[in-house]
Amino acid sequence: MVDRIVGNKSFGSLGNISRSGKTGAAKKSDSAQKSDRVDFSSALQRATKTQAASETQETARSEKLQALKAQIENGTYQPDLDKVASSLLPFLVKES
Repeated sequence: MVDRIVGNKSFGSLGNISRSGKTGAAKKSDSAQKSDRVDFSSALQRATKTQAASETQETARSEKLQALKAQIENGTYQPDLDKVASSLLPFLVKES
């Protein structure tokens, strides 16, 4: 007896095994690895955003310091003496 195969039809998956030869459990572990990769990628994106934010803060801080240095050199810097005294007071009390 001869069976005839017509066209490009395939057998498809056999039981729990697909064409790639992986079982259902192997597919689940592959999807878990993809999930891990996505989590790592999102963590990397957050770290990149944090780094960019810190660079922005450093730039703003350096600009502020440059402005303060210029005020000191020009003699126009006027610190709030009450704030200076209140911040020094705890240190002076500890030493006494």
